[in-house]
Parts: sequence; structure tokens; C-alpha cells
Amino acid sequence: MRDIEIIAPNFKRRLSGVTSTIVQLVPKQVALGTRIATLGPGLPPHLPKLGWRQLPGLWLRPRRYRVRVWHARRNNEMLFGLFLRTVLHMPLKLLFTSAAQRRHSAYTRFLIRRMHAVIATSTRSGSFLQVPHRVIQHGVDLNLFHPPEVPADRISATDLPGRYLVGCFGRVRHQKGTDLFVQAMIDLLPSHPDWTAIVCGRVTPEHRAFADGLVKSVAEAGLADRIRFMGEVDDIRPWYRRATLYVAPSRNEGFGLTPLEAMASQTVVVASDAGAYAEMIVPGETGMVVAAGDGEALTAAIRTYLDDPDEARRQGLYAVVHVRSNFALEKEATAIGDVYADLLGEKRSS
Repeated sequence: MRDIEIIAPNFKRRLSGVTSTIVQLVPKQVALGTRIATLGPGLPPHLPKLGWRQLPGLWLRPRRYRVRVWHARRNNEMLFGLFLRTVLHMPLKLLFTSAAQRRHSAYTRFLIRRMHAVIATSTRSGSFLQVPHRVIQHGVDLNLFHPPEVPADRISATDLPGRYLVGCFGRVRHQKGTDLFVQAMIDLLPSHPDWTAIVCGRVTPEHRAFADGLVKSVAEAGLADRIRFMGEVDDIRPWYRRATLYVAPSRNEGFGLTPLEAMASQTVVVASDAGAYAEMIVPGETGMVVAAGDGEALTAAIRTYLDDPDEARRQGLYAVVHVRSNFALEKEATAIGDVYADLLGEKRSS
């Protein structure tokens, strides 16, 4: 316990964008020498982890510093960190990372004002904060998400028809704009016979009727063989590499990693301006950005690439360069490490 200097709580059992961030980021932080451990359910066993019974050990100061950093990403994690520090008087500095693209509630603002430091994941999310903060954008693991390398990374390795693949990945629900993508495909695919569309993602019970309606619309359009609903696949990474075009049509989003994962895989992206999408895409060079919820604009942008697959491939090549230069996961981990260092402050005397 005394070797641990950073605590990264995860107080949500089900997979979410925040959980995914922790899963990808922590190993990179460990590799860079950060003495960090996670706390909470829903995390894979390979991550360094504290058990709840070890929490009393937080009263003991770490070997090298006078305090530890509690790095929260949700309201309940901020509240618990505040309880540990102010009620139980544990030697902690509190850090919050905010990805929200909206005005915070009074309760959230109350918690944020009590943090020692705040990170915003985008300029847009930072614009909703009323406290000093630092913008550190999420990165993508370039070892996991990379251009096609083997025959299995091509559409020809699947049972799908066509020469080119356009994909939309993520939970199937109204918020994610899955219906906008499906309608665009119904409108465009009849005049683009070389293209096939796939939707990959989980359907939760509360969104089953929404998903069933999309499947019905596709069947009524006679496109069930060319607009495939794949469900939640075991490994999404090869599907990014098989795609020539990726579409992120969210109506609202926190940050949203999928465009970065696609571009790192050499796939051009059409995205809404939800979340941080507009801050990660270079229009006309790595993809296109349209207004969130604008189905006509989304369809027109997608048509540009369906009409010209060679241009889609050219922009996909530049997308890899762009992500490697600006959105490597190591860059995010290093920047967060600088914030940790500021909070940890003076080392303990030997």
C-alpha cells in the first residue's frame, strides 16, 4: 500500500466510456513509472487493484510523498474522495477529470469546487467548467489500433458482400444516432452496390424496441443482406481495419474515442460535432464533421466517400499520421503524470 501514490476509482460495474479509459490508460501509466492502483468493480484482473479492505491503509502516507492523489472521473467518486479526505482525514489530493459537454448541475459544481485540480478532456468540455483546469485529450493505444496488416484485416475475409465496408460501432440507441446512420444507408446503398454497412454494438433491454425498429426498416427496404446488425462482437479492432469509412453519428457524447480508434486503423471518419469529435478530425483531410442530429448533412457527407473510395483511402492514410502525431495514449498518460506530480508536490525527507 505504501508504494501506491495514485488511486483511480471506478465505481460502475457495467462497461462505460470512463471504464474503457481506465482500462486502456492505467497500463500505460504503469509503464511510465506511475505508482497507481484502481479501486472498484468491473475492471479486468490484469490492472493493479486495491481491495476495499485495504482502504484503511490510506491513512498511512506513501513512502515518497506526503499525500496520495485520488483521481475521480464520476460524481460518486468525487464524493467518496471528499469523504475520505475531509471526514476521515486521509492524506489525499483530489483530482477530477470532466468529459461532460453540458452545464453541470449545482451538485456537480459543488463537488468540482472542492477538487485540488481539474482536467477537461476537450476544449469544449472545459468551456462548461467554472474553475481553473487543464485540457488533456484522450489518446488511443496505437499497438491495439493500427492499419491493416494481414488478410484477415480485409472485408474479403468476411462473409459480407461488396468491396468496401462502412461501419457504425457503439451501443445501439437514440443518443448514439444509430437511426441516423441506418437511414443514411437505406438512402445511399441502393446506388452504391460496392458498399456494405455494419452496425456493431450492444442492445440493452430498454433500447430493444428502438433496435428492432431499425432492423424492421432495413428489411422493408430490402437491404438486410447489405446492412448487417452484428451485435456486440468479441473484438472490434479488426472491424475498424476492414472498414473503409467509419461513421460516428452521436446526438450527444462525452468525449468519444471511436473516431480516434478508426483513424488509427487507417479509416476515414464522418462524425457529428458531439463530444470532442470536431477537435480530433481535420475536415477534408481525415474526414468530415456535421451538426449533431442533422441526418441530411450526415447522409451528404457519407455520400462523398461512397462516391469516391479512392479519396476515402487517401484520407485514411493521413488519418493514421494525424492520430500518431496528436493522440497517442502515451501522450495522454504523460500529461496526466505532470498533473500528478504537481499535486504530489514535495517528496518526503529521507
